[in-house]
Amino acid sequence: MHIINWLLRLIIFVGLVCFSVNNSENIMLNYYYDQSIELPLSVVILVAFSLGVFLTLLATLRKTNINK
Repeated sequence: MHIINWLLRLIIFVGLVCFSVNNSENIMLNYYYDQSIELPLSVVILVAFSLGVFLTLLATLRKTNINK
C-alpha cells in the first residue's frame, strides 16, 4: 500500500510539472485602481483550482457537521 501511495504522488507531481511547463507564459491580472500583477498562467489556474477544492471541502464539512 505504501508503494501505491508513492506512485500516485509521483504521477500527480509529474502531471503538475508537465502542466506548469506547458502553461509557463505570463499573463497580467488587473485589479481595481490600475493595480496589476504579472503571473504565469499555470500559477493562476492552480490557485483557482485549489481555492475551489478548499471551498468545496469547507462547505461539505459544514454540511456534515450540521447533519450530526
